[in-house]
Amino acid sequence: MKKMKINEIFYSLQGEGHWTGTPMIFVRFSGCNLKCSFCDTDHSAFTDMAIEQIISKVKSFGECKSVCLTGGEPSLQTDQELVDALHNERFRIHIETNGTKELPNGIDWITVSPKGDLIALEKADEIKLVYQGQDVSKWASFPATFHYLQPCSCKNTQEVVNYILAHPKWRLSLQTHKYLDIR
Repeated sequence: MKKMKINEIFYSLQGEGHWTGTPMIFVRFSGCNLKCSFCDTDHSAFTDMAIEQIISKVKSFGECKSVCLTGGEPSLQTDQELVDALHNERFRIHIETNGTKELPNGIDWITVSPKGDLIALEKADEIKLVYQGQDVSKWASFPATFHYLQPCSCKNTQEVVNYILAHPKWRLSLQTHKYLDIR
């Protein structure tokens, strides 16, 4: 039986991007292929879980039917079997990925948050960049319905606001869960 390294599974409000404020079940995978200095996931903490265990835990949160696969980097472990199992239980699947690996078919909402130039995805529903003053002009033409810039760990909000005002293609994404002190 195949196991996935799961950091945590919890129920909260989506705190970032297009779905901010929406109730969501989060499946946080452990492990990543990048080493971002601002990452807030403890990759040494995980539980090996079979897909059936993941589905059981996700179902335990009641009526919510939206699941966000996040990380770490969820594309390193998310496969067609997990996607199909979640869809069989009528869950809408969101994924937050750095975009360095192709994704299984059928994911309902793709948020790509590139952390460098390496990207395997050709399009997404939204692109969400953690802004640290880097040149983001090439990402403005990335095929996504929504383009978000997000302050790095809530520390450079005014700089991001100023950039967006000068480049109105972008929208502001705040980590509202941090401001609200919720998961």
